[in-house]
Amino acid sequence: MTDQPGEALDDTVDDEPDDAVESEDALVEAADDGRPTFRLGYVPGATPGRWARTWRDRLPGVRLALVQVDAADAPAALVERQVDAALLRLPVDGDVLHAIPLYTELPVVAVSRDHLLAATTEDEVVAADDVADDVVWLPADDVLYPAGEPVPGRAPEAYDDGAGGLVEPERPATAADAIALVATGVGVTVVPMSLARLHHRKDVTYRVLDGGPGAPVGLGWLVDGLPDDVRELVEEMIGIVRGRTANSSRGRAAAGRSDAKTAEVTKPARAQGQRGGGAAQGRGSGQRGAARRGGGSRPSPPRKGRRRGSR
Repeated sequence: MTDQPGEALDDTVDDEPDDAVESEDALVEAADDGRPTFRLGYVPGATPGRWARTWRDRLPGVRLALVQVDAADAPAALVERQVDAALLRLPVDGDVLHAIPLYTELPVVAVSRDHLLAATTEDEVVAADDVADDVVWLPADDVLYPAGEPVPGRAPEAYDDGAGGLVEPERPATAADAIALVATGVGVTVVPMSLARLHHRKDVTYRVLDGGPGAPVGLGWLVDGLPDDVRELVEEMIGIVRGRTANSSRGRAAAGRSDAKTAEVTKPARAQGQRGGGAAQGRGSGQRGAARRGGGSRPSPPRKGRRRGSR
């Protein structure tokens, strides 16, 4: 169960933020520089770059440390206080973690460049029937198909070991391993689009899977046990990913700006009929606008092309 306190975000965005190809290495700050540190975890495929830049503009006095964690390990990283908040795969256990949805990724079928589907244009979508005859290799760290959910295509079958025995095929450990296996032409895989981009290879391409399961991504943090100063910084991060303006953000940064504005208001200014606090900043153009500002532009939906039947 996912706990979604407060203002809900649009969670129907079809793709991850548009800075997905940016290297997070460029966002690493120097450690041990005397500033307090806020640790933001992120799972493979998630892209904290835009939000990290906003944080550094608004809270230069607090170092932001980006910590990559495996998707399956993200909840434990929060519970064990290895990170203070995390961009993780949803859903989460609402008794342990709060979470707000940010966007939902499209599922894609990754195929070798020699596969028939590679002959379609990149903006065409494919259906489950198009891979009905293909072996589908789901990685052990799959985030699309919970146990028991039907998977398109054929499951890998046991093969003869040459000595009269049967060998059960080993499941690829990660999405990167599955995509590397696909490159050899022995089948296909289905992964969130961000992982297909993250593990891009020249000998593999991908097409959106029409009707396939989405992969929601959200911001998560502990329900209980956070020190007050860390919870305050979590509120700052919530404001950033929700697209709040600097003046509407909660926490220490907003408080500091409010104090500065109050100090600037003088008695002569009030006597002249001027407003002391300045014009109020708007909250944005609604939930969808907030999601796009925090998580990147919504891509144009892929057009449905001619579906290919079973080969």
